Amino acid sequence: MNSLFDTKNNLSILRKTNGKLPSLPFVRIKNDILGKKYDLSVVFPNILEATKLHIEWKKKNSPVNILSFPLSKTEGEIIISLSQARTEAKKYDRSYIEHLTCLFIHGCAHLKGHVHGHTMDVFEKKFQKKFLDFS
Repeated sequence: MNSLFDTKNNLSILRKTNGKLPSLPFVRIKNDILGKKYDLSVVFPNILEATKLHIEWKKKNSPVNILSFPLSKTEGEIIISLSQARTEAKKYDRSYIEHLTCLFIHGCAHLKGHVHGHTMDVFEKKFQKKFLDFS
């Protein structure tokens, strides 16, 4: 397990699987979408935990790709399964890091109050263009 606690940027990241934390511009994305004062926790669970969470929150018996939990107007948590992100990346013809970035942007969009649909898609595309080359 490894973790990052960036109190200056109100961001904590916890990886509950083996390996290094993915190299993404977490702070820049968080600050651009949610603001510098927003307190965000990001958790990368193991596959068993990701499956339990998906059963609990979505009634689906498979690992969740992402869940977002707004805790208040200025605080939230995002849970992303790295193994699911790796598997799904191929489906979307993206690299693992590109897809992980899209998932993180998606989670932040939910914490910002967006729900699935055209408006959220347009919102996400704006940030995908900023943080990725393929958009």
